[in-house]
Amino acid sequence: MTSFDSSPQLGIWRALLALTVVFVMLATTGWTAVRQNKGATSPLEATLAAWERGQIAGRDLPDPGAPADRLARFFASLTAHQRDRLAARYPLAVGNMNGAPVTLRYRANRLALQQARLIERERMHDDRLSPVGKQEAERRMKRFGVMMRPERQVLAFDPMGAGRMAEVFGDLDRARRVSVVVPGVDTNVLTFERTQRRYAAPVGMARALYRAERAAAPGTRTAVIAWADYTAPVGLGVDAATSMRADNGAVRLDSLVSALPGRARVALYCHSYGSVVCGVAARRLPGRVTDIAVAGSPGMRADNVRGLGTRARVWAARDSDDWIEDVPHMEVGGLGHGADPVSAGFGARVVSADRARGHTGYFEPGTDSLSNFAQIGVGAYDAVRCAAGNGACRDGISGTTAA
Repeated sequence: MTSFDSSPQLGIWRALLALTVVFVMLATTGWTAVRQNKGATSPLEATLAAWERGQIAGRDLPDPGAPADRLARFFASLTAHQRDRLAARYPLAVGNMNGAPVTLRYRANRLALQQARLIERERMHDDRLSPVGKQEAERRMKRFGVMMRPERQVLAFDPMGAGRMAEVFGDLDRARRVSVVVPGVDTNVLTFERTQRRYAAPVGMARALYRAERAAAPGTRTAVIAWADYTAPVGLGVDAATSMRADNGAVRLDSLVSALPGRARVALYCHSYGSVVCGVAARRLPGRVTDIAVAGSPGMRADNVRGLGTRARVWAARDSDDWIEDVPHMEVGGLGHGADPVSAGFGARVVSADRARGHTGYFEPGTDSLSNFAQIGVGAYDAVRCAAGNGACRDGISGTTAA
């Protein structure tokens, strides 16, 4: 008779127990607190409602939720002056509207940021707020001031709650290859960019990747998007252990990619919980998405690459001291995110992350992970360094397809 301790089920039961203990602990410590705005109408919702009642030159404005190509045709039918009038009248609507010209979205979001900054400046002196609330208002005011500088290209902005934001590096209209950085937990307008640990924040990740791609293929027109335009989980609580935030984020990510201008090939770089977003989105993403790279992933809500339902190449990286390795890679009753993307059974193309340190070090300059991401982004697959030190991760890919 085989004892339970020597049974192959032992590992499964230990993992299940660990998963249960972790999630019960997290759920009872208050780490899942989210800034709530129950019953409130967001500034974006109010602006969209006004848009739906509006007109330009005697014409009704189109449904803001219409397909991006229909909205693009609408904006193309307007004069430059009419487009500018709409951006000034409905800045949040135009700034977040897939199908609107990207340069118009940049201008609209600069106006929206200016309005949000004035609101936060007033909140700084609101005696109804606690000292902590006033301090947060000051931080938001300063962040919005930085983001509205002329050189910043803000593609999406929503000040509601913790806030959402996306920024472009490079010329998105002319790019032949576009990379989208999808970050994980605790991402909001205040953590969108950091002075300390800059490469752990979406802006630092995207800037580093853009520079690395330019160095890897100077003749290739590239653009990189720091995409924090979804409501990320707060802390390592139940929200981070389920796909609830990822389900909504996946819809938004698909809308972004589908509406990108031109015919650029697209690569996604999904860090931590961002890889859950990309895993959920994978099945519906358009064919222009050629590559999905995950780093420090807790799982992609799939047992293997085939389960993702995508034709894109799936890459995975994890450095040797990333704590995510110790998280149980399974899904039980909606908790957990499934198989480990760097495991052999998952079937991803595992790339080297040498010189990366910790859970947030994958985009640090000088790391193998950043170099590999850049080569993937420009299509220089023959220069990708595999984790095993051989060429296994490049099997079935021939040479360089940079454009």
